[in-house]
Amino acid sequence: MATSKEKTSTKVKSKAKYSKETYMYWYESMLLMRKFEEKAGQLYGQQKIRGFCHLYIGQEACASGAITALEKDDKWITAYRDHAHPLGLGTDPGAVMAELYGKATGTTKGKGGSMHIFDKNVNFIGGHGIVGAQVPMGAGIAFAEQYNGTKNLCICHMGDGAVRQGAVHEAFNMAMLYKLPVIFVIENNGYAMGTAVGRSSNVTELYTIGESYDMPSFPVDGMSVEAVHEAVAEAAERARKGDGPTLLEFRTYRFKGHSMSDPQKYRSREEVDEYKKKDPIEMVLKTIMDNKIATEEEIEAINDKVKQQVNDAVQFAEESPWPDPEEIFKDNYYQEDYPYIME
Repeated sequence: MATSKEKTSTKVKSKAKYSKETYMYWYESMLLMRKFEEKAGQLYGQQKIRGFCHLYIGQEACASGAITALEKDDKWITAYRDHAHPLGLGTDPGAVMAELYGKATGTTKGKGGSMHIFDKNVNFIGGHGIVGAQVPMGAGIAFAEQYNGTKNLCICHMGDGAVRQGAVHEAFNMAMLYKLPVIFVIENNGYAMGTAVGRSSNVTELYTIGESYDMPSFPVDGMSVEAVHEAVAEAAERARKGDGPTLLEFRTYRFKGHSMSDPQKYRSREEVDEYKKKDPIEMVLKTIMDNKIATEEEIEAINDKVKQQVNDAVQFAEESPWPDPEEIFKDNYYQEDYPYIME
């Protein structure tokens, strides 16, 4: 990212609302997400990454802002655009990249690929390839936390296309019935694959769907990491008090296609360029520089660090071994030493 005064200055000066530590985390984590995804796109073009590949470019604030609002023991689950969330939570970029390559050192031993990143060490309960399927699972994770008497919650991300799935509405109903500690997040980037929201639903203010279940429901500027942080923090407080779930509609935008095979004929270049003026990384950088939160040297150090992290991740993936063919028979149905397996 550029750090020059020419690129970060505008007539309106941004006000800082949070600590230096928070802003620096937001900048570094979102930059890592962006640079990782850009490299993944390049590698996909080189056929190093196979299968599907859905990039998070433009939506980084949705993950980064939520992370600073939650606690380390909270649980995360999302759909198949799932590289950025674990990176922000602290998963080794090398393990994520190796998973994209299908290598044995990947987060799921090369068995899941791009759409199924998991990391229990940071409580990331996975990306899920079936549209909307993660939503009832998110409610179930929240039920487990409630049942076990913890103060933890589950944040469950979905795309705007998922809200047309019946299982989503069943999960909303059950979550409200049992006042489960779950935050449902619709990452509304405007298009379910290539279908605009208004072409698939009479309800285009997606957050209002939660009102059918008397669920507190709010729209959020998903291009503002501060707005995301504030909305999630408020929802988390409600969940931890036992007041149940919240539905948040993050109004965001993906700068790339739905997947690497998307020609994007359903939207104009002008539309994309207009949203790029709201680039969440540039907005945070502007706030940092306007308020002298960090020096140019500190920003450059982060830029260099992230560049090295991505390069190291690629090298790790390239040098990692392929899975042993016997691995296909492992981790599929049951754990051999589980005590309740019936003969």
